[in-house]
Amino acid sequence: MAGHREQDVAAFSEFVAARSGSLFRTALLVVGDHQLAQDLLQESLVKTYASWSRLREVANAEAYTRRVIVTTSISWWRRRSSHERPVDQVPDSGVPDRTEGLGDQDELWTALGSLPPRQRAAVVLRFCEDLSEARTAELMGCSVGSVKRHTSMGLVKLRARIGPDVSLPTSQPPDEPAVIA
Repeated sequence: MAGHREQDVAAFSEFVAARSGSLFRTALLVVGDHQLAQDLLQESLVKTYASWSRLREVANAEAYTRRVIVTTSISWWRRRSSHERPVDQVPDSGVPDRTEGLGDQDELWTALGSLPPRQRAAVVLRFCEDLSEARTAELMGCSVGSVKRHTSMGLVKLRARIGPDVSLPTSQPPDEPAVIA
């Protein structure tokens, strides 16, 4: 049994090394905040590891983890406590913000971040991750019709806020390694 467990650890470690950058990008696009995205990815990878031995095919681990990212972010949003308030400026940030290069898209990121979680997830998965409606529905755990509705409503809100020529990024923000420690 110990050999089987070691194989799981090795396979999971390889998965994390190979896919954490892409998974981080998804998490960042879903929550819109660098620190929250790191936390979201970390929690999602822990949940994936806990289910690793039950995954029928390791090849599906990335899709499973993306679904965990989406569902976890939605549950975070639902249980956000009333005493937690976002602030415009973070006091005494000792680490430089690597997202400064996104200045041209600040308005888009702000607008995307203002969408409700399911609309944001649908828009991110459909346009930023370039997934099909069926694949997005699978990852979000809903019907294709729900994906269409959430995507449509999200795009309407983005267009109302930014203008009719909303252009969603396909390769922003840059991939960063996940913090697994």
